[in-house]
Amino acid sequence: MGTLIRLSVGLVTTGSVAAWAVLNDRIDVYRFGGGRIIQLLDPENAHKFAIFAAKRGFAPRQQHSYSEWEGLQTQVWGRHFANPIGLAAGFDKHAEAIDGCLAMGFGFVEVGSVTPEPQPGNPKPRVFRLIKDRAVINRYGFNSVGLEAFEKNLKARESQHEVQPGVVGVNLGKNKTTPEAEAGVDYSRGAIKLCEYADYIVVNVSSPNTPGLRNLQGKDPLRSLLGSVVSARDSALASRAHDARPPILVKIAPDLHEHNLRDVAEVVMELGIDGIIVSNTTVGRPDKLLSSSDVVKEAGGLSGPPLRELSTKILGDIYRLTEGKVPLVGCGGVSTGEDAYMKIRAGASLVELYTALIYDGPRAVSRIKGELAEALQRDGFKSVQEAVGADHTQ
Repeated sequence: MGTLIRLSVGLVTTGSVAAWAVLNDRIDVYRFGGGRIIQLLDPENAHKFAIFAAKRGFAPRQQHSYSEWEGLQTQVWGRHFANPIGLAAGFDKHAEAIDGCLAMGFGFVEVGSVTPEPQPGNPKPRVFRLIKDRAVINRYGFNSVGLEAFEKNLKARESQHEVQPGVVGVNLGKNKTTPEAEAGVDYSRGAIKLCEYADYIVVNVSSPNTPGLRNLQGKDPLRSLLGSVVSARDSALASRAHDARPPILVKIAPDLHEHNLRDVAEVVMELGIDGIIVSNTTVGRPDKLLSSSDVVKEAGGLSGPPLRELSTKILGDIYRLTEGKVPLVGCGGVSTGEDAYMKIRAGASLVELYTALIYDGPRAVSRIKGELAEALQRDGFKSVQEAVGADHTQ
């Protein structure tokens, strides 16, 4: 046992959020203080090693400490989700570790954001932990291997003998040097190149770390951009029936005002966009943050529990503005099953998380699913779908 503990601590000190998983479930080093050690390490190196661990199959598979409730299964866009809990974009940026992530128990995984041409992103350091708040500030700036390498990773996965079941979304971004007026070209290139590999496509216009990107959420730019992406997808898959083409979603910021939300809702419904992800990180800094002011003042998007209340409110607003007719994905501050349940009641058909993995490790996935199942059954819901938008019917 002593050897195993020393090995686990040694692995953690290399900088991995998930390195403890190499022990293949024999020991959870978070129970031996490994989580506290991880929090002392450079966040970006931790992220890299976590991807390495998932890619090599070292990440722990789903824990069966409870019998997964059938009511967690759901249907969205005609696609089957074994459960509504997904991994948000930003973790597997280059589509390297899809199967390792799905094996953790996620119902779906969203990869990217990917830009047409490779780009390094913003200068380092660009990721910061707010440990007292269990939050993160990042300003990666769409560091990307580009479409060619990204497609190769997706092709390599398809050639595997065994592919982990689950839904895979592809999140698209634009290159930093592409002018706002030409953004549609970048997103359309991504849609054309990757639509045959994607179960759904996300147009990410809400990262705060690419100058001018959030301007694309305005009514006229958004209408033009989304129209271009829809046309690109349809032309690339003209031989497929419409319902066999990947749905197109747009990911919005939590910092939009009411009139901006109305514009987004109007454009989405006008163009028949298939869904909205609510939301990306926030540029705001809530007054209740407990972490050091030196970290809090870092530029970038804030994620984790401090974002939960704001993102859930915006989610509810969008559900109301779209009259519950557009499937929504709730993202922002989910670290418990109750958090996920609140997103669903506010209008989310699916829920994504990421920051919770940094503080709780991959076993958080099974825990959150179990807690969500308990919450749904507690309130008399027989399925996730029954609970979607429940707060708006009372």
